[in-house]
Amino acid sequence: MSDWMIYGANGYTGELVAREAAGRGLKPILAGRNAEAVGTLASELGLPHRAFSLDAPRLEGVSAVLHCAGPFVRTSRLMVEACLAAKAHYLDITGEIAVFEKVLSRSREAEEKGIALLPGVGFDVVPSDCLAARLAAELPDATELTLAFASTRGSISRGTMKTMIESLPHAGAVRRDGRILPVPPAFHAREIDFPGGRRWAMTIPWGDVATAWWSTGIPNIRVYTGTPPKAIRRMRRIAPFLPLLAWKPVKRFLQKQVEKRITGPSEEIRRTARIELWGEVRNAAGRSVTGTLVTPEGYQFTAVSAVEAAERAAQGGVPPGAWTPSRAFGADFVTGLPGVEAFQISARPLSS
Repeated sequence: MSDWMIYGANGYTGELVAREAAGRGLKPILAGRNAEAVGTLASELGLPHRAFSLDAPRLEGVSAVLHCAGPFVRTSRLMVEACLAAKAHYLDITGEIAVFEKVLSRSREAEEKGIALLPGVGFDVVPSDCLAARLAAELPDATELTLAFASTRGSISRGTMKTMIESLPHAGAVRRDGRILPVPPAFHAREIDFPGGRRWAMTIPWGDVATAWWSTGIPNIRVYTGTPPKAIRRMRRIAPFLPLLAWKPVKRFLQKQVEKRITGPSEEIRRTARIELWGEVRNAAGRSVTGTLVTPEGYQFTAVSAVEAAERAAQGGVPPGAWTPSRAFGADFVTGLPGVEAFQISARPLSS
């Protein structure tokens, strides 16, 4: 009998997760608000299903929930509350800094209920979190962490774009001396030696600004994404107009346009694209260690890593409390997933 659930199974990423689980011969309960859509997918995959909204959750008999219905800044709290009440492990695929901070701060409540809270078990933030943890182990007194990723090709899903719009006008964030600080879009740009070659990249408010501190304790953190210089300049030009996007009617209009115009990466792109990750830790003396990692395309990776994490949690493989992926499963969790190339780590001498 099924004892874990995928909520939001009819969304772009949720469906990929459901198909990955079914392909492994697993039998999770598929769930979501749209009874017809969830039922159709469940019938195709031969899986049980439930339909409910988050204000009336139905988690009876469920040991773990993999929450795939964003924007998580609007949905996560309700599902966390439902999981605490039902004593079911909570996992999600968020990349939102605010969600990480809130969920990870509830460790004591989770311990009291005997459950695990485990946000970010997809591409946000499994590979980068594991890379951060591996680098921190190589240089335990590191005070600075820089992470970066770049895609060989690809696009984003409807849900991801809607989540990005929901976070506006907050377009940048870094961690400085342990505190998360807002910064302008493309706050800093630099060239980075990714595995496939040197590329320009700009800072973004990626989830590791939150999670990497919980995983490593390093107080100064920046995350970059590979971006052409022309796009970096364009992002800086629109920065003065971002406050207009804080108005809810504008957000809702943009999200409706996303519904009409965006689907997500094609199957061919998911199968062939790769994501290159780079990271560096540095201590106060100037010693540094760098590392790289290469994974499958982000949504493809998310389906695999999220199912693996949910199965482990459902089987009691994560102790009670709130965890980042690397703290729940270890830094080598990512390299055990299919299609991931092993870490390449190199130390550099003291800066002159």
